[in-house]
Amino acid sequence: MVRTILALALVTWSGRADADPHASPIALGVNASLGGARVFSPDSAWNTPIDHLPVDPTSAQLISSIGADVPLHPDFGTKYNGAPLGIPYTVVAGETRRYPVRFEFAGESDHVLYPIPDRPTIEGMPTGKLPTKDDADHHLLVIDRDNAKLYELYQLRFADGGWRAGSGAVFDLFGDTRRPQGWTSADAAGLAIFPGLVRYDEVIEHGKIEHALRFTARKTRRAYVAPASHWASPETDASLPPMGIRVRLKASVDPSAYPARVRPIIVALKRYGMILADNGGPFFLSGAPDARWDDAELASLKKIRGRDFEVVRMGSLVTP
Repeated sequence: MVRTILALALVTWSGRADADPHASPIALGVNASLGGARVFSPDSAWNTPIDHLPVDPTSAQLISSIGADVPLHPDFGTKYNGAPLGIPYTVVAGETRRYPVRFEFAGESDHVLYPIPDRPTIEGMPTGKLPTKDDADHHLLVIDRDNAKLYELYQLRFADGGWRAGSGAVFDLFGDTRRPQGWTSADAAGLAIFPGLVRYDEVIEHGKIEHALRFTARKTRRAYVAPASHWASPETDASLPPMGIRVRLKASVDPSAYPARVRPIIVALKRYGMILADNGGPFFLSGAPDARWDDAELASLKKIRGRDFEVVRMGSLVTP
């Protein structure tokens, strides 16, 4: 049975009826292990297998628009240009100091105090270094271990004596929090970022991934499908993918043809698939950086091409 994050936490969570009194505490720190925990409810879109669902009638057209010949690109690993490669996350204790944040997209952001470590690890930046302008995504993902909350910020920077960001969102790690229709999050599609990352603790320590993953496409449509709640494109071409589509590896892809340490990724892509969450490189697969990744092994994923994926049947399309 999959253990939830609840069953592995101490302090606040250990008093709940379904907590495991023998479980180890979730570690604190950057890219800390969750010990096999899976966030959000079992019926969350992130945690629902889709290997049995029908293929969407427009699958071939959508895959072609993203890039049928494009290799799957693991957008994570050890380091790139002196900074960790991927989207890092940090697990903090409940007493971590919290700060107000001023948002560019204030009407679609959660206005709460955000726990920001003294030396935050921000996407694309060496640990402790702060961006000074919003010229890159610069995500900060923070898990409050003791209160089971996920805080995510987009384009975080320190300016004019305070924290500023493009947008921010807070998610309950016990639930299946969806953004209001039409709202963004720290991700263009209005989704949480953390549950869609390939993480070292799952792949190597736990040996399996039990949730969907996050990917990007270069061009998307001005539309979205559940579980997304937001679009991020002026394009209306019906051949382009809307935010929130879910793709999976075809049954013909053989995991045994890949290094043993990346097979859990292949299996997850077949069983849970990937959810389109943002504009970016075509078939760029998101993950958390870790100095222990073997970049050569991860590069073997590039043998997979766009044509090896199929789009799972979409729900209702939401357009302007």
